[in-house]
Amino acid sequence: MLNTYRQILARPGTALFSATGLVARLPIAMVGLGIVLLVEAESGSYGLAGSVSGVSLLANAAFAVLQARWIDRFGQSRVLPVAIVVWGVALAALMWSVESGWPLAATYALAAVTGAALPGVGACVRSRWAHVLPGDADRQTAFALEAVADEAVFITGPILVTVLATAVHPVAGLTTALTVGVAGTLAFSAQRTTEPPPHPPLAHRSDRARMPWATVLPLTVASLALGTLFGAAEVTTVAFTEERGNKAIAGFLLALWAAGSLIAGGLTGAVRWRRPVLSRLRLGAAAMTLTMVPLALIDTLWLMGAVLFVAGFSIAPTLIATMSMAEQNVPPSRLTEGMALVHTGIVAGVAPGAALAGVVIDAAGASPAYLVSVGGGLLALAAALLVRPAVVDREAPNLSRA
Repeated sequence: MLNTYRQILARPGTALFSATGLVARLPIAMVGLGIVLLVEAESGSYGLAGSVSGVSLLANAAFAVLQARWIDRFGQSRVLPVAIVVWGVALAALMWSVESGWPLAATYALAAVTGAALPGVGACVRSRWAHVLPGDADRQTAFALEAVADEAVFITGPILVTVLATAVHPVAGLTTALTVGVAGTLAFSAQRTTEPPPHPPLAHRSDRARMPWATVLPLTVASLALGTLFGAAEVTTVAFTEERGNKAIAGFLLALWAAGSLIAGGLTGAVRWRRPVLSRLRLGAAAMTLTMVPLALIDTLWLMGAVLFVAGFSIAPTLIATMSMAEQNVPPSRLTEGMALVHTGIVAGVAPGAALAGVVIDAAGASPAYLVSVGGGLLALAAALLVRPAVVDREAPNLSRA
């Protein structure tokens, strides 16, 4: 297995852009929670803290695709440094506004700028892999590596920001996120040799490569549904442990879920798959749905941990297949935009999933709320069944054939 990954990381520049991309992605898992911890510490209101963080997340979802389109057009080395500097300044001002008691409107405005400017480094890293690796099998391995990196980010990021904000100072977590985000993104964007070439606008709009919406739109819906599954499961697991008088163990249960995904992601990249990507996507969505069903029937913490660990094994393979499907079907001149659409779907689905699960928890308790995750899985499976592959001409970067 290690030899499979060694082969792609031995290519010039790949290990460096993957490593710096990992560091640059840490803020994605730190900023939302860091804002909640800071605002709550200063105001004493979780409602206000959640609304400020929500504005940042919504702005990020709204501007991610536009930012990705600029990256495809002008290049990573020109767009990412500007975006990360704007993000860093806005985040620093946001922390200052909360600490200094600025008007609430200013805090909301700075939260919006912070979310809108945060670079989608994950899509940029995957675009680089697609650019430097010639074969689908190697790209599959690379996407598996990045899925493992994503899991690592979402395991360590919340823990890091929570410890810093609670044990050091409320701004310490966000300050750390700002530092690693700016440093990592600037180091990543400075690597010009592995950067995909920009695709300037064509003289005639009709010559622009067409986005294969029959592929991308169902993939985005599937990703949105998977985000709903994740958001609902996270909130429900916290409520499940609280009902049993051991809320502190919720983080451990969710870490088991993520650990299962991390292991499966590593194994997925080591295998040379014969089954088509679309088949793996559909099987993965079905597996994620089925593994959510038993959670609504479990009553003990130890059994919940075991089932969550097993359920995690379906996450990374499904996400890897989703990204691989996008990479194989989106024309190179719009690849970052296409991947950003899919990734943004996951991010945008988390909040509605958490909110809907919260309603069910208040009305019926934690266990029935796991059915919200089952519903998200069913929607993801339905969308995956509607995906229609496109045919992309890789030799003509500005054109595609539907």
